[in-house]
Amino acid sequence: MNQVSTAVPTQEDEARQFRRTLAMFATGVAVITAPRAEGPPIGITVASFNSVSLAPPLILFSVDRRCLSLEDLCAAGRYTVNVLDESQRETSNRFAAARGNKWDGVSFDEAGIGRLPGALAAFECEPHAQHDGGDHVIFVGRVVRHTARHDGRPLIFFGGQYRSLDTTPVAA
Repeated sequence: MNQVSTAVPTQEDEARQFRRTLAMFATGVAVITAPRAEGPPIGITVASFNSVSLAPPLILFSVDRRCLSLEDLCAAGRYTVNVLDESQRETSNRFAAARGNKWDGVSFDEAGIGRLPGALAAFECEPHAQHDGGDHVIFVGRVVRHTARHDGRPLIFFGGQYRSLDTTPVAA
């Protein structure tokens, strides 16, 4: 016999279910890099990167308010969104960690505002706007320079796991 639960879902249960539902939307993975006034550069993994506008060229990403680098990122005068290649899972994991020396053994192009080696694309930005996004801050950046390589495959996140993209075109 099937039993029906009469328990009222808690706010935590609702949040967990909402997160699981959101995980059904496949996203690329990016690392945001930015210089700091003092200390090592900022480096954080995000899966919330979107284009906003072609004219002017604007992009957005969001950062959890609990992020230890949030205050420095809010004050940064420039930052780069690095779109990761599927071979960069370790890079994604490294920059997703809250603590530790994320930059140990990683080089980055300071003249290019933090482009990571091996990234599929990099969008170098000046801050355009910041908005309240509930438990996140939404950053809108004005793209001042962008680069891409077209010989790789993106790192994909879906259902709470990294995935590979089948690059076979789907017939219309």
